[in-house]
Amino acid sequence: MGITERREREKTMRRSTILGCTRELILARGVENVRMEDIAEKSELSKATLYLHFPSKEAIFGDICDESARDFFEYLKTIPASGHSGMQAIRFLWQGYVKLFGSSNEMLIAFRIRSYLDSWPADDRRKVESPHIGAIFAALHAMVEQCKADGIFDSGLDSAKAVQMMLLLFSDIIRDASSLPLGERNSPAIVGEMTKTFQILIRGFASEGTEHSLLDITIPEGS
Repeated sequence: MGITERREREKTMRRSTILGCTRELILARGVENVRMEDIAEKSELSKATLYLHFPSKEAIFGDICDESARDFFEYLKTIPASGHSGMQAIRFLWQGYVKLFGSSNEMLIAFRIRSYLDSWPADDRRKVESPHIGAIFAALHAMVEQCKADGIFDSGLDSAKAVQMMLLLFSDIIRDASSLPLGERNSPAIVGEMTKTFQILIRGFASEGTEHSLLDITIPEGS
């Protein structure tokens, strides 16, 4: 292995260490209370070395959020684009969400970061946007539109607002969960609460007279 390759590998490993340590700090202290000094100490790096990799803590937060969004978007790309109803696509979506985030604190971290970043004015220079967030929003929008075309969702439903409602509800549940002591933040329990809320929301989008069985998003055991 040449010097350049070794340096690139070390850079990648150090970046991974920084992101991992930042995740631990967010869970323990809350995103608002994490400083670059804390991240450097946790990562066993000098502040100068840390700044060589990231210009600010917000840049680190942005990368963490983008990694979560990228993983989920990669799953969304595996959902068949044709031959399935809108509700089938939504079930695939939810199954992937549970599989990707249900057994870890990743979604808790990602939603807390998004809430923190979204609290700033749109023109704040510290604001870091994930290139995958917009793609996820577009995919959800397409699913809602397909459900309307299938006659499952009300034809007058505003698809953009429907997607925003989904994401806001998830954020509210995550925010409540993040106030619990670290040992009580059980991601499977959070996913269960989100599933109930999501199910209620989906039924609220439905066309009048649609059978509840057609709107079921429950993930079968063993799936």
